Amino acid sequence: MNQSFLDKIREAGSRRIVYTSHALDEMNAEDEMISTYEVKEVVLSGDIIEDYPDDKRGHSCLMLGFSQIKRPVHVVCSPRDEFLWIITAYIPEEDKWEKDFKTRKRRR
Repeated sequence: MNQSFLDKIREAGSRRIVYTSHALDEMNAEDEMISTYEVKEVVLSGDIIEDYPDDKRGHSCLMLGFSQIKRPVHVVCSPRDEFLWIITAYIPEEDKWEKDFKTRKRRR
């Protein structure tokens, strides 16, 4: 994966994190309840599993990390000069992702 893009994400995330209203809605869903601390954990120590260089919102990616309570968390983010934009964050569903939570299951 593109290490310089990952570095850019981590640098932006260490400066400031800004959440879209969609991200906050997903994070606060009753079955999700993802904290801002968990999102920061993913940003600072997770892996890029999908890269979206041509995203209409700017170069973005899907990251996977595991929180302190060992649950997988997906974060879609896009770095800016002054901050990291969190587009969405969610707990990946087992029926949509392989056991590694990095690979999408093929539709049948």
